[in-house]
Amino acid sequence: MNKTIGFIGGGNMGQAMIGGILKSKLVNPKDITVADLDTNKLKQIANDFNINTTTDSTELAKKADILILSIKPNIYNIVLNQIKDIINSNQLIITIAAGKSISDIESILGTDKNIVRTMPNTPALVGEGMSALCPNKNINEEHLNIAKSIFASFGKTEVVPEYLIDSVIGVSGSAPAYVFMFIEAMADAAVLGGLPRDKAYVFAAQAVLGSAKMVLETGKHPGELKDMVCSPGGTTIEAVASLEKTGMRSSIIESIKVCMEKSKDMTK
Repeated sequence: MNKTIGFIGGGNMGQAMIGGILKSKLVNPKDITVADLDTNKLKQIANDFNINTTTDSTELAKKADILILSIKPNIYNIVLNQIKDIINSNQLIITIAAGKSISDIESILGTDKNIVRTMPNTPALVGEGMSALCPNKNINEEHLNIAKSIFASFGKTEVVPEYLIDSVIGVSGSAPAYVFMFIEAMADAAVLGGLPRDKAYVFAAQAVLGSAKMVLETGKHPGELKDMVCSPGGTTIEAVASLEKTGMRSSIIESIKVCMEKSKDMTK
């Protein structure tokens, strides 16, 4: 891809994306620049990735073909107002923030700009991210293919209409936290049973990883895969019955529901 990419914000998600882009050789390191006010962070980024860095986001916004806003929602408007008169209609703007709709971005940058709202998640750090892409009306096929190639460099991606983004946040964007809690709880139980903690984390995490791959690669319904493990009168069905008794499904559904509601509230 013969394009220059600029990141405003050099946090965990931005660095995860940079790592994926470089690993896939999507662009040359010299074609990526990160702008951040934290000079210590910029030194670390330059050292880790051998890319360009700057503290001047406005200068970056002038030069980048693709501008990725990987900043926290609470400073989005500040940054957008700083660069609104610099952005042109040929650039591709990619946003990453819960609670910041396409219309919010357009209200500052203008309705003529090429904007893709996205929601990745932290497994991008290990090349297993899941990202949703929501294009605005100005995005053409070339724009969308560029955005897809960027996010596919560190995981899987799906294009969805923006009205579904709150559901994506609940089931994907925030979901790693739920899974980490599940792994931790599984490991605690194994430790209770006598397994050393370091081995307990490996067993629990690999079980989750392998199970997820079975869902993605076999195409079978999760319920069918669960049934394959549950022998009549066996240990697994005993555990499943206990999970049902203690309301595992309803607890998960409720937690994702409140996550989605919070996401909706943030856009009001």
